[in-house]
Amino acid sequence: MKVSDVVRLILLAALWGASFLFMRIAVPAFGSVNVAFLRVLLGFTGLAAVVLLNSQLRTFGGKLGPTLALGIINSGLPFLLYCIAARWLPTGYSAIFNATAPMMGAIVGLSFFGEIITTRKIIGMITGLAGIVIIGSPTYSDLGGMFIAGALACLMATTCYGLAGYLTRRWITDRGGLDPRMVALGSQAGASIFLLPFFGWSMFSENTVNWLQPHVWGCVAALGFICTALAYILYFRLIADIGPLKSLTVTFVIPPFACLWGYLVLDERIGAQFISGACLIGIAVWMMCYSGRKMQTS
Repeated sequence: MKVSDVVRLILLAALWGASFLFMRIAVPAFGSVNVAFLRVLLGFTGLAAVVLLNSQLRTFGGKLGPTLALGIINSGLPFLLYCIAARWLPTGYSAIFNATAPMMGAIVGLSFFGEIITTRKIIGMITGLAGIVIIGSPTYSDLGGMFIAGALACLMATTCYGLAGYLTRRWITDRGGLDPRMVALGSQAGASIFLLPFFGWSMFSENTVNWLQPHVWGCVAALGFICTALAYILYFRLIADIGPLKSLTVTFVIPPFACLWGYLVLDERIGAQFISGACLIGIAVWMMCYSGRKMQTS
């Protein structure tokens, strides 16, 4: 990878690491479904403003349908799952489960897209699963089924990310490509449409929400405009430049940022068990994604 690609990966990791903090604050106040919907709606709004300011970006090149579908797989469903997980999992734990995305991507690629899987990648998968088991027990045994449900929600979300990366290459990159800003705009439109019925159901069926909480709105706005609109422009550009599997390695860098934000803002603590499991997952990601080639500088 080029140095510029690495810089973008680190910036993206910092943004998505912060998203777990913002969800941790906003979800208890506004609810899982509401936060997920508002995130993609504000993300769409921010991206629409970018497109309106640039007349060269006002066409999908016949790829509107695929970008809408990508939005459901890559944003709508994962965001909903992560917001659900945020009810029970601390910031750093959600982020470390998020680091399984390359592992899930490798499994999806092998199963459905003809991705070659080596012995090294198989060992990496086993190592990653061991890390998940270590993290999951017994630190949060007092949460019981809630912890397991939160962990499964995160793993389902990372499976969606793995699938979406390959579908982006098949539907967009291999068919002539599309400006990442348009891909991001279409995906957030698709996610908004997907989550709208859930939002409507939540508004009428769940407890009344106190919407007059400025600090929560600040978190939701940051989720939509920064952690979604800006972040997905970076992400889809990375997929176009370095491919889906390497782009998913961003999830390896997210946990340190998520833990840092959680420590600074929420005073969350991490123990030796978390660090051990996180290291195993990090080794697993490296085993599956590192090519052994020297980094390019231009």
